[in-house]
Amino acid sequence: MTDSKVVKKDNVARILDRALDAGGGLLRLTPTWVPRSFLHPGKRIKLVPGDYYAYGAERGGIDERWFASTTEAANEGRVWHEGLSFCTFEGQHFLLRDAVDEAGNRLIGEKIFGKYKRWPVYSKFFDNMGPIPHHMHQGFEHAKLTNQEGKPESYYFPPQYNNCDNNFPYTFMGLEPGTTKDQVRKCLENWNRGDNGILHLSKAYKLKRGSGWLIPPGVLHAPGSLCTYEPQWGSDVFGMFQNIVEGRYVPWSLLVKDVPPDKHQDLDFIIDQLDWEKNVDPYFMDHNYLEPIVDEANSGPGYTDRWIVYGTVDGAQLFSAKELTVEPGVKFTLKDPGASGWITVQGKGRIGKLALQTPAMIHFGQETEDEVFITHEAATAGVEIENTGSEPLVSLRYFGPDVHASLPAVGDHKKFK
Repeated sequence: MTDSKVVKKDNVARILDRALDAGGGLLRLTPTWVPRSFLHPGKRIKLVPGDYYAYGAERGGIDERWFASTTEAANEGRVWHEGLSFCTFEGQHFLLRDAVDEAGNRLIGEKIFGKYKRWPVYSKFFDNMGPIPHHMHQGFEHAKLTNQEGKPESYYFPPQYNNCDNNFPYTFMGLEPGTTKDQVRKCLENWNRGDNGILHLSKAYKLKRGSGWLIPPGVLHAPGSLCTYEPQWGSDVFGMFQNIVEGRYVPWSLLVKDVPPDKHQDLDFIIDQLDWEKNVDPYFMDHNYLEPIVDEANSGPGYTDRWIVYGTVDGAQLFSAKELTVEPGVKFTLKDPGASGWITVQGKGRIGKLALQTPAMIHFGQETEDEVFITHEAATAGVEIENTGSEPLVSLRYFGPDVHASLPAVGDHKKFK
């Protein structure tokens, strides 16, 4: 995509209206690729192998694909639109962010747009060959100190994107009960003396396809090597607490990237960003582990809608996600109480007037037929879904804050065993 094909924000209104009319309230999105200089791509997100370093070797390999994103990736040396999703229509492109600015009530609903003035969430595929550093995402209070927002997030491990485990399908989460702040402080003091030993204070959980986790802000975690679907709050703040991973050194700058400059050497402040009670919770798995729950009210003959991300963060419904499976030849109308970002992970079919096709391989810059933004207008009116292929049509879609009148709580999957 060239900048010459990008419709400027001031001119979005006209093309947006035509795109919404043609798509019946749906917007086709193009793939949004994000590299990370300190990570090693897992090579399961369908990108053509020769394109993993399309941004340049110095930027690192592409290990993420972001969905329905109006959030910028916080990468050094980033291109101007890095992390932002583009809508495509009649050979032209415009930012989903600009579309929301132009017609927020229509796209994301009056409640969300009125409160946030933006689409405040996004999701991604996060795909690495091995583990990444034990890190946390700042809570809203600490992120505000650098004029940013906190970042709770969630995980789901889609079987369709996990044909292999890669090198380390385990994720360290939190800290062992009884761990003290002095022990964590000692790890930070040893940053330049070899492995700082932060993982000695944590516990690893083996990752299971078709399951997931809810990760509140301030909780340490070192994601393992399964490809992960991650609905989350629209922020890219983080702090790395582990200094060496698989022999790769993590610079101090990635620990304090989102810390006020005068606190870059203040170890007490850095540690106080952690939600200590949640990190040392002796029932961490009970309070954070997720398994799919069938939504009986929104399932029917030949189609099943499952909750895959649910529950609240500190009592707030910030995001949620569902997995929809439609059997071959089945057609039905999907109704949701709010907008969502949709990605197709298996099969082919149709959503409203737009074709759906799961790609086998994607070139960098190529457009696909697997991603759609379902506007609030379309979601509440109902969208027809049809499986036109010979295998199940499977999709993942995530929602913004306070969309659902009710949703399952963490741990409710045990009731349906």
